[in-house]
Amino acid sequence: GGGAMAEGEGLVSVDYEVSGKVQGVFFRKYTQGEAKRLGLVGWVQNTSHGTVQGQIQGPTARVRELQEWLRKVGSPQSRISRAEFSNEKQIAALEHKDFQILK
Repeated sequence: GGGAMAEGEGLVSVDYEVSGKVQGVFFRKYTQGEAKRLGLVGWVQNTSHGTVQGQIQGPTARVRELQEWLRKVGSPQSRISRAEFSNEKQIAALEHKDFQILK
């Protein structure tokens, strides 16, 4: 692994919110693990209304993989009813150092 990103592979930033049984099931920890495995940066946090939200940044293809994971997989005990994505935009550089779980 490692090495430079492929030339011409643009970076994107996208916000997400996942609904369903996603709190108290290690959803944030698994999301962080998956994001790190894919080499993405951003953050994830629980909301006061029972959803999980955050932001993903990285190469478009990798971001798509995490979006698919957030839609269909999640953590082992989670039950995802909906994953919504918004504010997608091309970015020139990553705005986060790593992928963090926010309290």
